Amino acid sequence: MKSKLFILSCLTLAMAACGSPEERASGTATTATTESPTVSAPATTAGSRTEGEKLIAKSDCIGCHNKVQKVIGPAYVDIAKKYPLNDENVNHLADKIISGGKGVWGEVPMTPHANMSKEEAKEMVTYILSLK
Repeated sequence: MKSKLFILSCLTLAMAACGSPEERASGTATTATTESPTVSAPATTAGSRTEGEKLIAKSDCIGCHNKVQKVIGPAYVDIAKKYPLNDENVNHLADKIISGGKGVWGEVPMTPHANMSKEEAKEMVTYILSLK
């Protein structure tokens, strides 16, 4: 019972900390350099969002992830620090989004997103890995 309350509290805190999609969109856009010429970082300007960022905003990702702060899962900027932006990492992480997983960032498992297309997952990962 206590573990269920703890998980519910964490989810509530995560949702409160994430803010609305409008607040996230009004943040300062960042540009990043890539370590591989095969995948380019998505271009953003103030007030516009990449396709990957839009897909994340429409998904359930914000329940466990935040752009700059660890919630239940790692912050997107921490993921970007760990994985260089290249085809191999984009494909690997897109597969992890679709199939789920646990152990890399702790013991709390990431829920699988089996209904998500590989292309959508790759767009999301490309955006996340561009956040250097």
